[in-house]
Amino acid sequence: MSLRIGIACYPTYGGSGVLATELGLALADSGHRIDLFSYARPQRLSAFHEGIEFHNVTVSSYPLFQYPPYDLALASSMRSVMEQGLDILHVHYAVPHALCAYLARRMAGPECATRIVTTLHGTDITILGRDPSYREVIRFGLEQSDAVISVSEWLAEETRTVFDYDGPIDVVPNFVDTERFSPPPTPCDRNKLAPEGAPLIVHMSNFRLLKRAHETLDVLDRIDHPDAVLVLAGDGPELSPIRDEATRRGLCDRVRFLGEIAEVTPILTCCDVALFPSESESFGLAALEAMSCGLPVVATRVGGVPEVVIEGETGYLHEVGDTAAMARSVQKLLADPELCAAMGQRAAARARECFSLKSSLEQHEAIYRRVLAAPIRHP
Repeated sequence: MSLRIGIACYPTYGGSGVLATELGLALADSGHRIDLFSYARPQRLSAFHEGIEFHNVTVSSYPLFQYPPYDLALASSMRSVMEQGLDILHVHYAVPHALCAYLARRMAGPECATRIVTTLHGTDITILGRDPSYREVIRFGLEQSDAVISVSEWLAEETRTVFDYDGPIDVVPNFVDTERFSPPPTPCDRNKLAPEGAPLIVHMSNFRLLKRAHETLDVLDRIDHPDAVLVLAGDGPELSPIRDEATRRGLCDRVRFLGEIAEVTPILTCCDVALFPSESESFGLAALEAMSCGLPVVATRVGGVPEVVIEGETGYLHEVGDTAAMARSVQKLLADPELCAAMGQRAAARARECFSLKSSLEQHEAIYRRVLAAPIRHP
């Protein structure tokens, strides 16, 4: 039986928006009808995809407000679709989406049968959840959800600790489309990124402070490969300072700033090693996508990353800020192509076996049908 499913997410270049959009695409391809809500078209949503209706939530400018009340406009848009017979409203990121979903259901009235599913992705718990200004309102949003999903065991435990939350949490790891993110049958054209024979190190992120992307420059500077090139994919507030630091270090000719890219697979499959020096990761979706493309990963041992990257088998994990150790691991992989290839093959196999789109889709559909079979949580 097909369902009508609403999905609310941020459209920015980051794990939660990518996961939500990819899930929506997969659900639509499986025959479900999808209503996707956001303030801009998500980066991975094409102009048209059969089975998906995009609701661009706009906020009118009014001089009384210092900040446009996006949450109210979002709740209003959600309510309109609920009244058309929405089965599930799956919100990604608790703030403000879980609260907007609750408000929309209350506005729709007691006859509204839409179930609310909330997926937690990380900073809504680890940062906002520890802020007294947000803690209780986030907790309320979780309590009013018909199901709560966490993308890792680590994040589920953090949620229970931060909010003293004793409700059920379904752990559904992030997924990767292993057909789309896969090593190519023939080598890609690396010469577009670097001189022939030069090693390529890739970092993908939304370039926020907690990604510590500036440390990729330190790793590049430390390795004994003067021709190695660092590829930076994505955009965000820290990208401009990184450009400035690359200039100060004299590394500009060894760094490629690619910005946001709609299709990252061709880039990943050109590279040798993926590097992620984050200080916090609830899961590590970018690392998983790199693994699926056959890259070993050098990353920090934080959050849910050890649930994705297996130390010594699919990559190497180090303490936050230890760029010397990260550089040694990158150096080891680049100096031993057979080791690098073997780790990359194991990384791709792990992505296929443990984090497939098919498995995640089945898990999500099971949760949707479970909450639809249970009584609705009207206050």
